[in-house]
Amino acid sequence: MKLLFATSELYPLIKIGGLADVSNNLPVALKNRRQAVRVLLPAYQSVLVPLKEVKVIAKFDLNGYSVRLLETHLAPSRLTIWLVDCPELFNRPGSPYINAQGQDWPDNAQRFGLFCEVAAKVATDELGLNWLPELVHCNDWQTGLTPVYLNQRPASERPKTVFTIHNLAFQGLFSYDVFQALQLPSELWSSEALEYYGQLSFIKGGLVFADQITTVSPRYAEEITTAEFGYGLEGLLQARNDKLTGILNGIDNQQWNPQTDTNLVHNYSVDLLSGKIKNKRALQRDFGLLLNDKAMLIGVVSRLYKQKGIDLLLQNIAAISKHAIQLIILGTGDSKIEGELIEAAAAYPVTVAVQVGYDEQLAHQIVAGADVFAIPSRYEPCGLTQLYSLRYGTLPLVRNVGGLADTVVNSTTETIANNTANGFVFDEASPDALYESILHAASCFADKNLWQNLQSSAMKQDFSWGRSARNYLRLYQGLSKP
Repeated sequence: MKLLFATSELYPLIKIGGLADVSNNLPVALKNRRQAVRVLLPAYQSVLVPLKEVKVIAKFDLNGYSVRLLETHLAPSRLTIWLVDCPELFNRPGSPYINAQGQDWPDNAQRFGLFCEVAAKVATDELGLNWLPELVHCNDWQTGLTPVYLNQRPASERPKTVFTIHNLAFQGLFSYDVFQALQLPSELWSSEALEYYGQLSFIKGGLVFADQITTVSPRYAEEITTAEFGYGLEGLLQARNDKLTGILNGIDNQQWNPQTDTNLVHNYSVDLLSGKIKNKRALQRDFGLLLNDKAMLIGVVSRLYKQKGIDLLLQNIAAISKHAIQLIILGTGDSKIEGELIEAAAAYPVTVAVQVGYDEQLAHQIVAGADVFAIPSRYEPCGLTQLYSLRYGTLPLVRNVGGLADTVVNSTTETIANNTANGFVFDEASPDALYESILHAASCFADKNLWQNLQSSAMKQDFSWGRSARNYLRLYQGLSKP
């Protein structure tokens, strides 16, 4: 199949969140299955600077802007990338979405509206590329108008569309004036189309007009049809429930492999777990924690926001510091939470360590060196870090939501007996529920034979992109059939 994959992020060129990883790994997995995939991405300044092999494949004017379509390839997969190069909209420093002051770029609607228009033109070969996809896969609100523009064409002249929700909380909301400025057809200003409580909603474009809606885990597909997780769109999602599917994300088993990971102090495997302790000791030394093999080390690599439940963890630091439990946190986010974590690390210097920011090498080292990996999220569409930690024999401790619920099995008497347990799960988003789960993990950690069995169960599971790609391909093929 010829597949156009439209995205606003692509690892390693530009990454803000998990969307970037998916936008690399899924197309590569599809390419490995002999599918003809092209990834469409805005040509941000930070994307263009390091690229060496780029060629211009189209030039045109659109909405008063001069635009070029550039082609490059992503090593080592040789995945074909098409870049929408519009300097007035994308040639600016920093984040794709926000400026240096942390505010949304004021022209985000124009930026991603143009990107969606270009995606539609590529998908119908209006740019003369002599390449006509059978399906366009759109991702999150930044691509939400692509199905809208395609639906302006006759059904026989457009490809099928899939729209994936990676996080429903981000919807691309703009004023009515922006709707008019984008010169969208007036009939689209309706609650049945793009209007959302008096605003233009990019994400509704995908939810209303795509042929199929997917999201990144089966549980999250159920959750977003409820008022708690639906952000006001639950009614629409209920109405389109027959077109809504949850497909779990995967991970890159080559990039995340404890046997070959060059970021680690010592490599190890499910058959030779003894090397894991060397990574733990290195973390303890590097962060000034008490060198103690018997202390259960909890790792956290996360954006530091309330959504991620970091506040629940903060409220437990004093209590867990009374036990043989240590904590290392890496991340950036809410400045208030960052400050409180730094204060906690100063108050408990031999049991708590915090590094604000993000470091890919250190992230790998924490995943490998910790005993437990905590993800106490209030909601989590899929989550990738629990999949990384499972692969590394670092047992995830998670809240029973979204993809966390789909991938982590709580260690109970029954699940331990039938060898399905691979971590720890709590239900309520409260400090007490999290604390009880931490103490439960600590009691299991004290039993070394039990712990090694849990690690073995975790590391033997398959969360590779191969499985996810097969599910997506089955979905694509079902849509493309007459």
